[in-house]
Amino acid sequence: MYEREHGDSANEHHSAVRATPEDGTEEIGMELFDWFSCFVVAWIFGILILVFVGRQIAVENFSMEQTLYDGDRVIVSNLLYTPSNGDIIIFYAPHERFDAPLVKRVIAVAGQTIDICPQTGDVTVDGVVVDEPYIFDMTTALVDFSGPMYIPDGYVFVLGDNRERTADSRDDEVGLVDTRYILGKVHFILFPGADEQGNRDWSRIGFVR
Repeated sequence: MYEREHGDSANEHHSAVRATPEDGTEEIGMELFDWFSCFVVAWIFGILILVFVGRQIAVENFSMEQTLYDGDRVIVSNLLYTPSNGDIIIFYAPHERFDAPLVKRVIAVAGQTIDICPQTGDVTVDGVVVDEPYIFDMTTALVDFSGPMYIPDGYVFVLGDNRERTADSRDDEVGLVDTRYILGKVHFILFPGADEQGNRDWSRIGFVR
């Protein structure tokens, strides 16, 4: 009787030992699932905030290729927004030439000094060359720009990413952008437009850099 009971107890002990790694793996799996669920919920919640707090605007030209394409529908918000270097913004240009809002990238803000070297294509802010991995081509055309230029309070200097096919702060008809005319920062591509070959890249849906 003792041996049988002892044997049963030993078997139960071994079963418990064998179950421990499986239980540990299950706990890790549940923890990872919880973290993933929290991430997905936070991501969806963030998008919903942008959708309902911001506004949807369609990009209507090729001046921001290859970051934004003609026909992209983007989410824009000005909630507690202060322009920063590198932001993509949508704004009104007061010149009658422009009958729709423009979309450009903030290169310099109030208190900074910008210059452009047409020989090298370098854009400098406060004497430091701006790292611009987003541009479609080099900044070799000055248009009406004469630098260096100091940015006064209440204004920002903007450039399009497609430097040869954009009207931006180099053009006197756009000039420095009055921050009161800024509709907001572009946060998210909701629906991708087509490129000039008519191709639509669905992987571009998401937050904009």
